Amino acid sequence: MMVQTIMDKPAVLVVCGPTGSGKTSLTFTLAEKIPLEIISADSRQVYRRMDIGTAKATAEERKTVPHHLIDVIDPDQDFSVAEFVDQARPLIEEICARGNVPCIAGGTGLYIRALLGGLAQLPTGDPDLRKQLQQRENEVPGALYNDLQKVDPEAAVDIHANNIVRIVRALEVNALTGRKMSELKAEHQFAEQPYRVLKLAPSFSRVELYKRINKRSEEMIAAGLVAEVKELVASYSLDLKALQTLGYREVVSHLKGEITAAQMVSDIQKYTRQYAKRQLTWFRKESDVIWVDSTIESVKLVASIEHFLHL
Repeated sequence: MMVQTIMDKPAVLVVCGPTGSGKTSLTFTLAEKIPLEIISADSRQVYRRMDIGTAKATAEERKTVPHHLIDVIDPDQDFSVAEFVDQARPLIEEICARGNVPCIAGGTGLYIRALLGGLAQLPTGDPDLRKQLQQRENEVPGALYNDLQKVDPEAAVDIHANNIVRIVRALEVNALTGRKMSELKAEHQFAEQPYRVLKLAPSFSRVELYKRINKRSEEMIAAGLVAEVKELVASYSLDLKALQTLGYREVVSHLKGEITAAQMVSDIQKYTRQYAKRQLTWFRKESDVIWVDSTIESVKLVASIEHFLHL
């Protein structure tokens, strides 16, 4: 049996980080020197007709550098992390076969983690069991978290006491397998990784990042975000699930007359900053992320990447 060495694995470049940090700009800078093809790791850019609020690369930009997993589904359809992995992995193979470099670019950390490391083999959901667990929580608030602390204390440490969805899932896995979800995930972490990976993230001070977010929020409104939402509402409804995402839900609130236009912009900025803060926390826990200063010489950065790729 042949043993696959690290050098036999496909080389994958990752450009990740919080929203508004300049991931698109960095990838296009790199693409001037390296034959990249972008695989979007953004859980909202998969939706068609949602362009401005998800900050998609423009049609012209996509002609310059090939992009994948953008405009995959209609706004009333669902798209899971498992579906992302199922579609992204063959793309990596195809891109490598063309002699190009697959670049995973986006801010959805779970997508990136699942793609690079795979998904732990956990049982599918049991609707009846979930219903029973939810009913128990409704009758005795806090009961499920107490149960989790008893059957899987390691998982309870990582799950907030108010995150009922994740608590239910952990208890469900335990009930269906007889094992702790934390153990199953820990075992999975030792599985062989399918790729050689270089992870980069644009680095800005939090003050500068927040300034960029505030400015981009205003630019999205100026570019026609409200009109984009109106078109979606006309085709679907104000209750469209996809419109409950950041940026779109604030516009919906404005269209409902719940907030003024000024408040809409302010809310988009505020909630985007909060989202970016959570993303920063996520990616800073990824020990292999290299934070790239925005002032670094691109020539040196490209040279480092080429060394990694062995071009």
